[in-house]
Amino acid sequence: MGELRIVGTAHVSQKSIDEVRTAVAEFEPDIIAVELDAPRYAALKQQENELQEPKISDILQSGNMTQMLIQWILAYVQRKIGMNVGIEPGAEMKEAIRLAEEQGIRVALIDRDIRITLSRFWSGMTLREKLRMIYALAISVTGVTGEELDIDSLTDQDIVTLALEEFRRFSPNGAKALIDERDAYLAQSLIPLLRGEERVLAVIGAGHLAGVTGYLSDPGTLPSRQSLTAEIHRRPWGKIIGIGVLVLFLLLITAILFSGVGYEVLITAFAWWVVINGTLAALGTLLARGHPFSAAVAFSAAWLTSLNPLLAAGWFAAIVEAKIRKPGVSDFKAISSAESISEMSRIPLFRVVLVAALANVGSTLGTFLYFIFIFPLLGIDPTVLITDGLSNIWNGLTNLL
Repeated sequence: MGELRIVGTAHVSQKSIDEVRTAVAEFEPDIIAVELDAPRYAALKQQENELQEPKISDILQSGNMTQMLIQWILAYVQRKIGMNVGIEPGAEMKEAIRLAEEQGIRVALIDRDIRITLSRFWSGMTLREKLRMIYALAISVTGVTGEELDIDSLTDQDIVTLALEEFRRFSPNGAKALIDERDAYLAQSLIPLLRGEERVLAVIGAGHLAGVTGYLSDPGTLPSRQSLTAEIHRRPWGKIIGIGVLVLFLLLITAILFSGVGYEVLITAFAWWVVINGTLAALGTLLARGHPFSAAVAFSAAWLTSLNPLLAAGWFAAIVEAKIRKPGVSDFKAISSAESISEMSRIPLFRVVLVAALANVGSTLGTFLYFIFIFPLLGIDPTVLITDGLSNIWNGLTNLL
């Protein structure tokens, strides 16, 4: 049975870098296991790796542009903390790898693929958790709180425990994907390394220390690897809501059509649907500093995409934006090294994804506002309209029968 030592680190701490150096010197490991997967290892080593980033065409076709945007902003927030304390994010992992290469020590990558983690993180959260996450990221990016952060304290177990408990209250499903599942994955990856006689030094985030240690002391509690990597299938609330919107719109049009208020009201109701959805989708595009052509496409598509749960106005706006901005593979690296959101927003690929996200937000907001304000805009009592419409439909069916 091999011997294991675990170093719990903060990912932007000079103290953690020093602890890694000390552990390597004192423990003299045969293997250094780091909390990295292949894509992040390649990024840390600044190696060219075709699997490291998805193709731009895949991003545009996947419809997961909001998830990609959240991933970039999460990475930026961590990078921002690192810039504030003068430490590159992941510097302790980089130091562990450097020492391993320098001393001929084997490096083991023990973390789950970041793409699987982020997919399960985003898919597993409820709508409320996602909204809270977006709000928290907005606060972090704008620096509204202005609070000072003691980075070195993040490796203190009491501080880590409090931080994890707060995150669980904030987003229990997010914590499950980012922390609990990865605790299990890291422990599963370490177990095979310990079956020989080798000395293994594991360098992991302090937040995983208790979970990994617990699993290693009782491996029988570990979930299966397949359960930690499978795609999460939640109820398709987006499609369900989209179908609900379509049904409401058709009921509204049908009620107007059979209520006897006249075709002018019907045409006006439809015109407002086009204007409200289109205008807010276009405004979202322009807020993302999208091209006027992209905004025009968002305006033109929003009325139709709001009635189809399989389509989104932002997708069409993003395709046009990509044709104009022509994002390249180098944009991924530029986004990962941007030192401000302003700098990031000037990168073509980030602009394309932001256009997609904000155009969709605008279109969704337009849909809800339409149903709230349509009757005041038409100057019609909805109770009378619906009652008369349904009554006329019933009378018509009765006469036919």
